Amino acid sequence: MPTIEPEEHKSLREAVAALGKRHGRDFNREQLWSEAAKLGYLGVNLPEEYGGGGGGIAELSIVLEELGAAGCPLLMMVVSPAICGTVIARFGTEAQKQEWLPALADGTRTMAFGITEPDAGSNSHRITTTAHRDGADWLLTGRKVFISGVDIADATLIVGRTEDSRTGRLKPCLFIVPRDVEGFTRRQMDMELQAAEKQFELTLDDVRLPAEALVGDEDAGLLQLFAGLNPERIMTAAFAIGMGRYALSQAITYARDRTVWNTPIGAHQAIAHPLAQAHIDLELARLMMQKAAHLYDAGDDVAAGEAANMAKYAAGEACVKAVDQAVHTLGGNGLTREFGLASLITAARVARIAPVSREMILNYVSHQTLGLPKSY
Repeated sequence: MPTIEPEEHKSLREAVAALGKRHGRDFNREQLWSEAAKLGYLGVNLPEEYGGGGGGIAELSIVLEELGAAGCPLLMMVVSPAICGTVIARFGTEAQKQEWLPALADGTRTMAFGITEPDAGSNSHRITTTAHRDGADWLLTGRKVFISGVDIADATLIVGRTEDSRTGRLKPCLFIVPRDVEGFTRRQMDMELQAAEKQFELTLDDVRLPAEALVGDEDAGLLQLFAGLNPERIMTAAFAIGMGRYALSQAITYARDRTVWNTPIGAHQAIAHPLAQAHIDLELARLMMQKAAHLYDAGDDVAAGEAANMAKYAAGEACVKAVDQAVHTLGGNGLTREFGLASLITAARVARIAPVSREMILNYVSHQTLGLPKSY
């Protein structure tokens, strides 16, 4: 894989960075989403024949990282084009592709993603949302929590489970659930986290869906699910790296300008060295993210799974440390609204927790990579 970004990626970074700079920390989500769509950034990973840019997760992660570094990340990029757009592009029917991909690419429609459940947490094998056939239709019943942006999404890609007719065992399947379908209700969750996108608890009470709501093959199971989860981890890494870069840039500017006893505080190693370490950690996390994106775009799902988990872990840790050091560098100013860092203390933790906890990633690496026995 390339270790240095090609010129087209560098140009994309510069263009997106300029867009982010125009909007800044006090950005309006709808306006930024619309402008990013018009410039072709939202659908850069989707197929050209359906209105996308024909790139991959590598390009989409650059967009999200640079917007984050400018202080205006778009969380729904992780969900709508990265997870849902990828799954539909890879496994959807031609009718589903025609209906959704052009609209996801131009930003006129968005799609949320529902996998997390109250009693399942990070364990997708314990999902209890189930679907069973009723004539030609499907009936979907269950609950989901911490689902982003359902109020602004036109539909939600719901992960449910169906019964394998041969074995009787439950296997994961994906369904497109329109926002206003009967039996599908949402409740906004009361979060301390400040974000443009709200979090919701979903209830599905015998939601009746037509046969064409099923995405892909009902017997494909985990293959289709992880086609969306690997991009989710890569994009979460991009989100975290961008956030960390923004916090670090604020701290660097402050450390250069803030003078105590006729000396900029950035001249002192107690300030300079932790900021340098934060920069190194973010750069290392970016390298792993780029590796994961390269492997995924090359079609190596197995290797991409390992790298995507590692990238998400590394980026989450680097982001938390960068934000913490940035706030500490500014002292009391780091907790004021003027500098915009205090809210990142909570936001940075998300990269450690979601969409999968760092402990589950360590489980994955110890089991799948190191070959150690499972503890569960």
